[in-house]
Amino acid sequence: MPPQLMQLASFREFCNAIQAQWPLFLQKRTERLLQEARYGHAAEKVAESILADFFTVPLNWQISDLNNQIGHADMVLTKMGIKRLVVEVKRPNSLSWDQPSLERALTQARRYAEEQRVTTIAVSDGTLFYAADIVNGGLKHRARLRLDHAVPCLDAYWVSVDGIYRVPEKLTEEQIPESAGASPVYVETVQEISAAEVVAALLHPKYKLPAECFAYVGDARNPHTWKLPYRLPNGMVDTKHLTGAIRSVISNYRGTRVQIPEKAVPDVLVRLGKAVAEIGKMPGQTSSPPQTYQQLYDVLHQIDRLKEIFCPQSVI
Repeated sequence: MPPQLMQLASFREFCNAIQAQWPLFLQKRTERLLQEARYGHAAEKVAESILADFFTVPLNWQISDLNNQIGHADMVLTKMGIKRLVVEVKRPNSLSWDQPSLERALTQARRYAEEQRVTTIAVSDGTLFYAADIVNGGLKHRARLRLDHAVPCLDAYWVSVDGIYRVPEKLTEEQIPESAGASPVYVETVQEISAAEVVAALLHPKYKLPAECFAYVGDARNPHTWKLPYRLPNGMVDTKHLTGAIRSVISNYRGTRVQIPEKAVPDVLVRLGKAVAEIGKMPGQTSSPPQTYQQLYDVLHQIDRLKEIFCPQSVI
């Protein structure tokens, strides 16, 4: 484990506390879901109650830190009056890692977060839990958990009261401190969320596409700030627009260069590079890559972001 993380008393205390408190949380969760077993369904309020238990029992947030129905957001977590996390809640068992429902929930959470100028979002149905940071027009992974697992996941630290404001680091089983106890503490492998079919409330006025189809999203609430379309509504790569999107950043396209913040360019290029890799056209995947894709490869290599193209560990 990175030395700087192990030196944090808050992290060591978290490892011990989540081990001790997780059984109580699971018990409460089971009781909350008795309604579903009794009547065949459970309302969204049940998932909200499960999440309230999740944040306050093992993660050490206080009940007073939880705020419901702030603006359009289902839950907003605050500390010392500072908004730290916007949570979009769905009814129990309505989300799946590989279905459009998760993407739609993320789109909602992001829009509500930007309304309140919050940079960290989460979505959950009381079973699946995913959190991400809004960074340079995209989402960067923070935590991916299952709340029904028999043992806790240390990834939960990044949404705990002491970890929410820190830059996340990847945790592996070899990095679990001995102080965490003898019982196993699972660390779930982080996988990139599928870019499946997205049905969003907002569409770009020209391209008639949701925000997820663009490599740069300045403001999720304002489609006029969405630039560089590169995916289709079903999540597949838009090969007709991909080359133009790349050229608009690294050279020019039809004599113009796209206007996006310089700090956002590296993440945008990684997003576009991943799309090229999806269709198997990156150098190394084909013996004769198109010139534009070779130029993109060279730029990513220059800025030391090439390794992220084939790495599934982050959502960019």
